[in-house]
Amino acid sequence: MSYAKALRRELHEYPEVGFELPRTLALVRRELERMGVEYTEKYGKSSIVATVNPEKSGYTIAIRADMDALPIQETSDVPYKSKNDGMMHACGHDAHTAIALAALDRINSMRESIDCRVKFLFQPAEEYRISGARLMAEDGVMDDIDAIVALHCDPTCDVGKIKIIDGDRNAISDGFMLHFYGKSAHAAHREDGVDAILMAARAYSELVREVTPENSGECTVFNVGKIRGGETNNIVCDACSMFATLRSFSDEGAARSFAKIREICERVAKEIGGRFELETVKHYPKVYNDPEVAAAVRRCAVGLLGAENVGEETRGLGGEDFSYFADIKPGAMFRLGTRTPGCECVYGLHHDKFDIDESALEIGVELFVRFVLENMNGYKK
Repeated sequence: MSYAKALRRELHEYPEVGFELPRTLALVRRELERMGVEYTEKYGKSSIVATVNPEKSGYTIAIRADMDALPIQETSDVPYKSKNDGMMHACGHDAHTAIALAALDRINSMRESIDCRVKFLFQPAEEYRISGARLMAEDGVMDDIDAIVALHCDPTCDVGKIKIIDGDRNAISDGFMLHFYGKSAHAAHREDGVDAILMAARAYSELVREVTPENSGECTVFNVGKIRGGETNNIVCDACSMFATLRSFSDEGAARSFAKIREICERVAKEIGGRFELETVKHYPKVYNDPEVAAAVRRCAVGLLGAENVGEETRGLGGEDFSYFADIKPGAMFRLGTRTPGCECVYGLHHDKFDIDESALEIGVELFVRFVLENMNGYKK
């Protein structure tokens, strides 16, 4: 079994969520100490940043790997099935971490012939309400980095292929709570109360009709995924909340949509006699792939896989906190094909049976190694 495959299976068996990653961090430390690579845990929370050639400060390439899993119960029946109840690597972060560690091992073994510094950013909480990347960026992790690259598993793309796009890659992603407040009363005397559930229901009906691409001026997604309110059947509810997301490709479009959301919710709450508050929970800027870094990734991929296997990624409405790194320094993320060619039964990201064709791992390792070797004096223009 290859080094990357063994690591990926160990990580998959013991997934951890958010910032609570004790076993995952211990695995990363164990491997770095075995390699003799220096590292620090000073950036953000529950992160590790490892450095090869720390003394070579002329140019620095960074490789990012997110480590966290999802709060999902795995239902597959593989030998490496999750042993942590209610947690699963359903987005491929186990593969991302294993690929980065295997690439680090190879780069470290040839460090004397590499004329740059290489940093590996092992990041927590990509799937969490508080972004691990944001905390690391706020602590200055990007200060001495010149270019950063990352990959993401793609179960819709065959092993042996990658996809990448120049410019905007992912949408702006916002998670927020819509809080409605009324007044409780016995259900027999509804006239004495102010029904917060009624506010939420009326607002929801308008929101799904009005917060649309036609009204925002661009492709926008608005969705309410959770509604919570009330205690029992015979009491008028005094507080009801909706947990929603908004996805947009521009700050202007997002601002128009949020203005519409506030207008609808405030008006409905006032008409019924209550009040409304909007609470921001999560914000990811859009991911921007620097065209020159993306071109450098493409060259490496063409050299390894052939031009026919390097495709154009479609801009998507998913959120990705790699944006916090790529907003500061030039960066690019690409999609690594993880589907077995010819396989029709494929489970998507965040599915409770998600898995990958592990032969993709070595392709990811080789692409990262080639990127460092071909761009250690600055990515070519």
